[in-house]
Amino acid sequence: MEKELKVAALRNGTVIDHIPSDKVFKVFAILNLEKCTNQITIGNNLESKRMQSKGIIKVSERFLEEAETNKIALIAPNAKINIIKDYEVTEKRPLTLPKEMREIVQCPNPSCITNHQPVATVFSVQNGDNTISLKCRYCEKELKPEDVKLK
Repeated sequence: MEKELKVAALRNGTVIDHIPSDKVFKVFAILNLEKCTNQITIGNNLESKRMQSKGIIKVSERFLEEAETNKIALIAPNAKINIIKDYEVTEKRPLTLPKEMREIVQCPNPSCITNHQPVATVFSVQNGDNTISLKCRYCEKELKPEDVKLK
């Protein structure tokens, strides 16, 4: 007999679904969920028709800010964010990268002014043929999303 475990429905909060399995704990970290006192449900390496395997994070009573969704878009661009109110999906938030990312990414160039002065980091998002990169406004260092260190 096959058993299926089900996670309780979320009354109010945010569901981040279709996270690549290898990015689930990175999403958890960038949202600082280790400090969150709300109920959190994490599923990883779950079967998926769209992906080989996926992860999901449910956070009760928390609704993500735009800066938080920008961070998720950088590392898991195909993830889906659903806002839940009274057990119903009230908003399906698409993940899109902004043209510019402020105070989200740390510049890896040790000589960059943002690593020595109280200057906010600013990266422009470069979209190419099936590639995304970020370019520092100050030192012009270019980096790929997998090399990004988030602030």
